[in-house]
Amino acid sequence: MAEVTNHELIQLLTEKFGGKIIGVNEPYGLLTFETSTDVIIDVLGFLKQNDLANFNFLTDITAVHYPEKKHGIAVVYHLNSMVHRIRIRVKVFIDERQPEIPTATVLWNAANWMERETYDLFGVKFEGHPDLRRILNMDELGVHPMLKQYPLEDPNRVDKKDEYFGR
Repeated sequence: MAEVTNHELIQLLTEKFGGKIIGVNEPYGLLTFETSTDVIIDVLGFLKQNDLANFNFLTDITAVHYPEKKHGIAVVYHLNSMVHRIRIRVKVFIDERQPEIPTATVLWNAANWMERETYDLFGVKFEGHPDLRRILNMDELGVHPMLKQYPLEDPNRVDKKDEYFGR
């Protein structure tokens, strides 16, 4: 089976989705691009089911919080084509005040726990998820700990005072 190149993949995606495929780059040879919430499931489904792409394995779903950017949260999908031995990264920027995106559980059952973890840590709500609830933290925890809106340390901790360490 012939190897598929990053250039061929982007060409295939832009033919199908046009201007919805943006921000294309290749850090360390890993094809990375951005798309939008309205087509993310179509893009992921196309990457999974297209014979040339054949990204049959969902490696990870996570998020990154960019508080200084207009759309403050990027939901990141890592896919792997075991047939072609190639990986791809797909990003979708969403508004941190209304962090909602469609669920990928319609394509991969493995997305279930990955989306629950992303919800728990970043507060991203995956619309249509069959069981979206916390997976790592307590249910009554009122925050999402990976958002960069909380101090890294408690300023009231006495064991961190400089005078106790001769500083």
